[in-house]
Amino acid sequence: MKIGIVCYPTFGGSGVLATELGMALSDKGYEVHFITYEQPVRLSQSFHPNIYFHEVKVPTYPLFAFPPYETALASAMVNVITNNKLDLLHLHYAIPHASAAFFARQILKKSGLDIPFITTLHGTDITLVGKDPTYAPVVTFSINESDAITAVSDNLREETLRSFAIEKPIHVIPNFVDVKRFHQTDKNHFKQMMAPDGERILVHVSNFRAVKRVQDVIRIFDNVKKEIPSKLLMIGDGPERQNVEELAKELGIFNDIRFLGKQEQISEILSITDLFILPSATESFGLSALEAMACGVPVISTNSGGLPEINIHGVTGYLSNVGDVADMSANAMLILKDEDQMAHFKKAALAQAKKFERQHIIPLYEALYREVVDAYKK
Repeated sequence: MKIGIVCYPTFGGSGVLATELGMALSDKGYEVHFITYEQPVRLSQSFHPNIYFHEVKVPTYPLFAFPPYETALASAMVNVITNNKLDLLHLHYAIPHASAAFFARQILKKSGLDIPFITTLHGTDITLVGKDPTYAPVVTFSINESDAITAVSDNLREETLRSFAIEKPIHVIPNFVDVKRFHQTDKNHFKQMMAPDGERILVHVSNFRAVKRVQDVIRIFDNVKKEIPSKLLMIGDGPERQNVEELAKELGIFNDIRFLGKQEQISEILSITDLFILPSATESFGLSALEAMACGVPVISTNSGGLPEINIHGVTGYLSNVGDVADMSANAMLILKDEDQMAHFKKAALAQAKKFERQHIIPLYEALYREVVDAYKK
């Protein structure tokens, strides 16, 4: 089967999942074509003979205050489908991929061609951006025109059904983790560099947007550090970074924090981590938390969105209400203060992550692909 995958090529969860899915399908013999404006981040880490990348070129013109990416994307889809005889399009993140796919399909029909497409909903395309009145009618229409719809968590499925007039069933297929890549390895030399006096190491990974509540990470660390010698590693970049750095300076803890920026080899950092902090206002799933758990790292998170579906309170970590820095700080110290307690949480985190191994999840996508393609041929 020849599959086109349309996604954002960034460090965000939707782009990471789409890329990981494409690589897993390639390993199973599928021909995968990525269609996006630049090569997905994780795709550059290794060569896959069954994977092809098609760059969407967006022309600039003085008349366009905002270059028409959706139109360029639809044209790119038409060309890739026509030239490579694709069997299926899989769109990750509804905006603007689903509407562009509908546009492309209408163009193809004029030439006697047709192709089904599946839309996977990831989170803010529904919970934040999609609800904006500017986009809502197009999002609703495009999702309903999809031949199949998936969501990455039960919570996101329910949120979508509450917010939009969806006329088709939504299949829940959770995110997955590649435990061959994300697993704990011996990085003691690296840990010595980051925590030379045996301090606990806390980690946060995100795109530093406001929804991630990154300032809460700093305040949690400040509380923990007063009781337990600790270091904090901040992975990622984005609009909140400067504000977070300023807060760390105000609290006098800047020298105990490493802002590492965007990192591709996150598994090596997670291998030296004692605790993962994710205080987001909303998370449809929490893929970064799952990857941490696969490396045996317990998680302190909010109870928003789909996080309770992966982070089990009192087992793999703790859940708190959004903004409750005091509770998250106290929970962090419960784990970090006792070596045996921390070992117990680490073991449970790994066991939970194994339930989401890619070998359990990829067949769900394969079955849906076959169902959609077979139905389209009838």
